[in-house]
Amino acid sequence: MIFENDNIILSSKELSIGYKNNILLENLNLSLFAGELVCLIGPNGCGKSTLIRTLSGLQEGFSGNIFIKDENIKSLNYHKRAKLISIVLTERMNANSLSVQQIVSLGRYPYTNWLGKLSSSDEEIIANSIGLVHLTEKKDNIYMELSDGEKQRTMIAKALAQDTSIVFLDEPTAHLDLPNKIDIMLLLRKLAKETQKSIFLSTHELDLALQTTDKIWLLSDKKIEKGIPEDLVLTKKIETTFGTDRFQFDENTGNFCMNYETTKSVQLIGNGHYKYWTKRAVNREGYGISENASIKITTTERNTWIIEYNGFKREEPNIENLLSTIAELEK
Repeated sequence: MIFENDNIILSSKELSIGYKNNILLENLNLSLFAGELVCLIGPNGCGKSTLIRTLSGLQEGFSGNIFIKDENIKSLNYHKRAKLISIVLTERMNANSLSVQQIVSLGRYPYTNWLGKLSSSDEEIIANSIGLVHLTEKKDNIYMELSDGEKQRTMIAKALAQDTSIVFLDEPTAHLDLPNKIDIMLLLRKLAKETQKSIFLSTHELDLALQTTDKIWLLSDKKIEKGIPEDLVLTKKIETTFGTDRFQFDENTGNFCMNYETTKSVQLIGNGHYKYWTKRAVNREGYGISENASIKITTTERNTWIIEYNGFKREEPNIENLLSTIAELEK
């Protein structure tokens, strides 16, 4: 198996978690390994943040134990725990007046003396952490002046400077635009491989997780399904967890497709992505696909569309014109 790994960083034994008197998950026997990026995915309210907060030691479980490199997390004081676990939470840090380097330097405080004096070794780790997230040229910039993506990379660098074996991140791509979401996910994957840290994050970005993560923990119905992304897709675990009567998971594309109500139909002939996007467009307009439909659409090698109906025939240059012609024929 590709991801077999004897280097367990974190494990839990018969762990039960929740909040107040509400148990969300119980009897959890989990393991996180060095050098792996693992994504925790599930519907809202299923316990993703609670699981991260419990595994990272921010809140206690109802029962069971959590071990970091064979040490029970319950026996660790704050100082020792900070040398083993780093956390990047969704809440923004109130550090607008600090520079990138000053914020990343905060990651070294578990190792400094009571005066907080940084050694040359600390300075080297800080510089290396900033370099790993590609912010060296902006190390003196004020945090509040950074883009959202740069702010997130700054917080990741702070976690790296903490020099722990495991890094937890709660929704690290929240509030980011698509290019920055992709950059952060690719960065985290690269960091897991290059540093051999265990990186564990929660996310709602299923499409990005399917493409970047080593393993997915799929959380639903008070249980966790674990595996590599492709296995969870092929065994329909993803579809079962997220599919509804309004949309379904497409195993071929890894995307969710809307289930539009169709009252009419067209024939659609063609291949490849032109056929795929044409089908999406006509479905959105309320047309199903049927071999017996009177309106026939053919995608051509010239990247145009031929529409035929009761002796009528026209070639259209784009899907917008195609939809307009269909609407005219339906009048």
